[in-house]
Amino acid sequence: MSGHSKWSQIKRQKGVSDSRRGQLFTKLSREIEAAVRQGGTSPEMNFRLRLAIQKARDNNMPMDNIERAIKRGAGGAEGASLIEATYEGYGPGGTAILLEALTDNRNRTTAEIRNAFSRGNGSLGESGCVTWIFEPKGVITVAAGDTEELALYAIDAGAEDVKVIDRSLEIHTKPEDLEGLRKALEERELAIVSAEVLMVPKSVVMLDEKAALQTLRLLDKLEELDDVQRVFTNADFPDEALEKYRSQG
Repeated sequence: MSGHSKWSQIKRQKGVSDSRRGQLFTKLSREIEAAVRQGGTSPEMNFRLRLAIQKARDNNMPMDNIERAIKRGAGGAEGASLIEATYEGYGPGGTAILLEALTDNRNRTTAEIRNAFSRGNGSLGESGCVTWIFEPKGVITVAAGDTEELALYAIDAGAEDVKVIDRSLEIHTKPEDLEGLRKALEERELAIVSAEVLMVPKSVVMLDEKAALQTLRLLDKLEELDDVQRVFTNADFPDEALEKYRSQG
């Protein structure tokens, strides 16, 4: 099971502070702008934009913010200077970490990411060093009731894999099948927590408690960087480390 999934689950349970929510909205806006520049302003014709808008709605981002982000992406100006970049590195215990960034200054972003890795007992790697460990998957998280029944329904609806994480169900599918599966789940009036295309590790590395806590802190520091959109890892964490992380502020 992807450690990233457990990490994300606990972060949701801990909630989002007002300051972090503002940063989240900024990142969601940037993703919408990048999607518009890549494929146009029509959600019906632009798969990436549809996903970006849905993710913004899942995170309770106001519709006015979404519409402004679409306009910025279509009008150039601020959005036109953003560059999409991928960074790869290693965390404590040799785990793989993959970052997706949107930046208007690659040198600044690279320096900030390298510094975060260094301070977090990790290291920034060369291009291609860990990408091969990950593959894109459509991932839907559902606040589950009867997980067994829901798992069977999801598989019948086209899911490739289903995992129970705490009281939620994480459903994996092909990226191109994500929207159809989400609609099938919504028809059952299920509570969709998130639905997006993520880079999922093909295999995971279980860490000891010390390395796990170091890695969790490093992942948080990387995700807090303004230019970093998303962070993925193949680390897996023992329950004791997750409980300690959960209890932190």
